[in-house]
Amino acid sequence: MDGIVEEAQVNEPSYLRLAVRRETLRLHPTAPLLLPREGQSTCHVEGYEIPAGTRIIVNAWAIARDPKYWSEPERFVPEQFAAPGDADYKGTNFEYLPFGSGRRMCPGMVFGLASVSVALAELLRRFDWRVPEGTTTAEELDMEETGGATAMRRVDLVLVATTRDPK
Repeated sequence: MDGIVEEAQVNEPSYLRLAVRRETLRLHPTAPLLLPREGQSTCHVEGYEIPAGTRIIVNAWAIARDPKYWSEPERFVPEQFAAPGDADYKGTNFEYLPFGSGRRMCPGMVFGLASVSVALAELLRRFDWRVPEGTTTAEELDMEETGGATAMRRVDLVLVATTRDPK
């Protein structure tokens, strides 16, 4: 990746865009609990009756780590998103809901995905990355998150960036 990152590069189907970004959002959703909804009518789910008017909160984090849908739910496996049609962001695949679904899904999805793609592409183009000397290996990094409305790492991620040769 040389030169300035162009919009066409960010929008082209690639392993980074299609697989790594999707798998990252599956394992580490920004908002693990989707916005509350109110049930409009009584329904039955998995043997439970949910009365009309009940406040419903979807746990997207738990769905994204459910072994019914993912063969290795706790591992980072971008290859499961390698095909372009595999689990889109639009909320039509209910095992994958990083932006919610339906008419109330996140209105900033397109902007957010484009911003992250450009930022990540620039960081990868301009720097080489490594863990600090004397610390754990990349495989042993603590990726545990805190609970809450937004997902944050329990332990800060510390990396050393080395500027790449500009030629």
